[in-house]
Amino acid sequence: MVLDSLEEIMLSIVRLLVVLCFSVFALCAQAQPWPAKTIRVVVNFPAGGTTDMMARAWTQKLSEALGQPVVIENRGGAGGNVGMEVVARAAPDGYTLLASSGSPIVVGPHLYKLSFDVGRDLAPIGPMGRIITILVVRPTLPVKTTQELVNYMRANPGKLNYGSVGSGSTLHIHAERLLRATKTQATHIPYKGAAELLTSLLGYQIDFAFDSGLTVPHVKSEKLRIIGVVAAQRSAQFPDTPTLAEAGIDVEGDALFGVYAPAGVSRDIVLRLNREIGRIMQTPEARAVLATFAAEVATMPPDEFAAIQQRDREKFGAFIREANIRAD
Repeated sequence: MVLDSLEEIMLSIVRLLVVLCFSVFALCAQAQPWPAKTIRVVVNFPAGGTTDMMARAWTQKLSEALGQPVVIENRGGAGGNVGMEVVARAAPDGYTLLASSGSPIVVGPHLYKLSFDVGRDLAPIGPMGRIITILVVRPTLPVKTTQELVNYMRANPGKLNYGSVGSGSTLHIHAERLLRATKTQATHIPYKGAAELLTSLLGYQIDFAFDSGLTVPHVKSEKLRIIGVVAAQRSAQFPDTPTLAEAGIDVEGDALFGVYAPAGVSRDIVLRLNREIGRIMQTPEARAVLATFAAEVATMPPDEFAAIQQRDREKFGAFIREANIRAD
């Protein structure tokens, strides 16, 4: 009986040691400073696009700064919603991030039935950059300013057409805002992507379009003509081109491309990422990447970025409902 008691005591001690070991391992894992492993950046558009190129401008430098691999995973589809959902459903541990253009964040919730709430389930970290949207026309169109375009449309109601990268896209909405603000008419021709839109512009198959960077080389080579900028202030790349606001037209909205994490992520992680990405995007190397598609550096604290996103989401939502805009 003594031996049985001793065996029971020994077994209890062993069990206690096992529990203690697991507890120590768990505490060590919890105390391990972030980051301790690879960080995944989900880009919600295919490789080679503007969002992808902007993300690649900072991921390698971020890896060097954090001492851990930072890898990009392209998850395009459904106007950016597929990649957004991946991140919205991920663990809020700082190891899954989203790199997205502004359209899925501020426009998408009003056009698609989503299984998640953008404002609730994603934590804005900060902007990657700002793309200045420009208004371009075919050079054979006899207009050189936004007001001249408006006057031409008034004199020729319904005779001009404009292109976009799809119904419900931000570029489509900008054009509709222009037409409604000036009480003019033009026919909308939606394309499946920016490449098709550019081809039609260069082939003079459409008269004008709003663009977020792809036409810049052709504007500089004078194959297309820039007549306006959709922004609060003039573009550094086109300082001589007035904003639409300067022309007295209430169409404004910078295209902020940003970084997000699942809601609930540590505030310390958000602030660290905001600081590091903001610093990297101001380097000459990152600025050179941004310049290739008419983008500019945009840095701001997470709370300010979140407030701008919420304001734009409400503003675009109101117009989409008013104009009864639908996605393709």
